[in-house]
Amino acid sequence: MNKTVLITGGSRGIGKFTAIYLASKGYNVAFTYNNSKERAEKVLKQIADNGNNAFMVKCDISDEEQVKNMVNQVVLTYGKIDILINNAAVCYDSLFYEKTVEDFKNTLNVNVLGTFLVSKYVGEIMTNNKYGKIVNISSTNGINTYYPMCIDYDASKSAIISLTHNLAMQLAPYVNVNCIAPGFIATESEISDMDEEFIKLEEEKIFLKRAGTEQDIANLIEFLISDKASYINSSVIRIDGGMYGE
Repeated sequence: MNKTVLITGGSRGIGKFTAIYLASKGYNVAFTYNNSKERAEKVLKQIADNGNNAFMVKCDISDEEQVKNMVNQVVLTYGKIDILINNAAVCYDSLFYEKTVEDFKNTLNVNVLGTFLVSKYVGEIMTNNKYGKIVNISSTNGINTYYPMCIDYDASKSAIISLTHNLAMQLAPYVNVNCIAPGFIATESEISDMDEEFIKLEEEKIFLKRAGTEQDIANLIEFLISDKASYINSSVIRIDGGMYGE
């Protein structure tokens, strides 16, 4: 039986690419969306058109009841969940003094509480099955790439790193929990509002002089969920091409 992967936030960006890529590698793929049903349906259709298997489910991951129902639907569809990619996140870029309490709370609710909730219910299944791989998507913003305009996002991504270490301890010895921290990745959602000058300035900060790609991220995820990475646990891996000022 093929292994089943659950990806949160699979309708765009890294989540979308990873869903399509892992489906092409033979995984059963389930992915969540919240407000982007049309985009999610396009992802599902692309996977199906490629002759691969996927299942999409609407879920606000900050809502515990929705998370429980979502996990149950995936298990009813595929019988199990072997791998979890905690990818869903929100970001509200605004000037520091224009940040609102509502936006800050929502960022933490989705990015941190949501990751905790999905990991809690999927982790229980993995522990019972005595097998599981969890990959949390953090960011270099959670380590030492700081932008006050996204202070809430940066705080949430730092919290994801802490969650990773605690989850690895809680779910041991059967579940590997790791975290990746992407740098500047040229997803459509990331660069759509950026001008060429800004992109060039960002790339100049990178040793490799280019932005990362969704394929770069998917390659690392594919490795971490494979048996080749069976002894990697509670690790945080930067994937940023090398950055000046680290």
